[in-house]
Amino acid sequence: MISIKTVLRKKKLSNGKFPIFLRITKERKSIFFRTPYTCEGQEWDVKQGKFNDKASDYLNKNRLLLKFQDRATNVITQLEQENNYYTLPEVEKALRQETNPQNTNLYSFWEEIIEEQTNAKRTGNARVHDETLKSLKNFRPKRQLTFRDITPELLEKYEVWLRANGGTSGGIGVKMRSIRAIFNSAIKRGHIKATLYPFNAYKVAKLKSNGQKKALNLEDIHKIEKLDLTDHPTLIDTRNYFIFSFYSRGMNFADMMTLTWSQIGADRIFYTRSKTKRTFQIKILPPVQKVLNYYKQRKNETDYVFPILLHDNMTPSQIENRKRMILKRYNQRLKEIASLCKIEKPLTSYVARHSYANCLKQKGIATDIISESMGHQNVAITQAYLKELDTSLIDDAMEVLL
Repeated sequence: MISIKTVLRKKKLSNGKFPIFLRITKERKSIFFRTPYTCEGQEWDVKQGKFNDKASDYLNKNRLLLKFQDRATNVITQLEQENNYYTLPEVEKALRQETNPQNTNLYSFWEEIIEEQTNAKRTGNARVHDETLKSLKNFRPKRQLTFRDITPELLEKYEVWLRANGGTSGGIGVKMRSIRAIFNSAIKRGHIKATLYPFNAYKVAKLKSNGQKKALNLEDIHKIEKLDLTDHPTLIDTRNYFIFSFYSRGMNFADMMTLTWSQIGADRIFYTRSKTKRTFQIKILPPVQKVLNYYKQRKNETDYVFPILLHDNMTPSQIENRKRMILKRYNQRLKEIASLCKIEKPLTSYVARHSYANCLKQKGIATDIISESMGHQNVAITQAYLKELDTSLIDDAMEVLL
């Protein structure tokens, strides 16, 4: 049996009045929730648990007290429907989720997650969350949003607004996944109920990038390898980064940037991929050794292999800012290399990873081995990865029809 009643606590406040609490009792144990009201002792009906007619505006105050009780009753009813047995701490947690505005404030929780990720050096995730939060604030200016406000309808309107402002399906998908991750974290930590989750109705999966993934064949890779850069010395680092990435199983830029000499063994590279936290041991092939030798001779004062991060003790935000700046320049210079090599396909830092997978596939390597080498969680990811890559194998197969 559970009882709900508003009561006057016996300890006076500094103004001489008594605070009014909502008391919930179950199995002879009670929990208390403070209401915004206080009163004089003679203004309270102890037996009825409400203001008497000696209190100013007592009818309206009592109506509001009834609302507090109704809210608690609804929470308890829902717990009874969900569980055969529930405890007072579960009632307290559910009621605080329902009534505490700080817990349901989307922006304050989001900012807390951003700070946590920044402190954990997950600066890429923190940046995406920060950019999405700013975007949502621009979409709904001058208004604090709660988790309850983020409905499937609002997400649809946000998507339309993003498209009207030049957003693509891929970019919008990144923002929606950011919002979804915040909801998942809030539910997991008990800040909100799962019933508020809007992504059962609004499907992020529909927001797939329309941009076809481009990959080079080995002939194009060799063109870049052998390109004479005597007259283009500013492109040497760019070429080195691309070739190193290709021959190191498509190592991405973020991991190359933080690669240190202490991770370079006699014939292998040892590193943990920042995105998936998987550990890799990569055989050093001759093209990779050539790049390592180049930077070994020009070793700067840091322990980093590549001259991207300028100091050993940079903060996470400094590292993220540096990465964005150098990556932008890297991609710009890759376009120059593509032009010099007469490669018509778009050339970006990520093309090295796609090209690695594509070239292995062209050489007849099994998909499960490609998947393992790239650190994918399962073969299905690799199959989806290869599906959009170079179609030359299919083109060659069609030749048998002629």
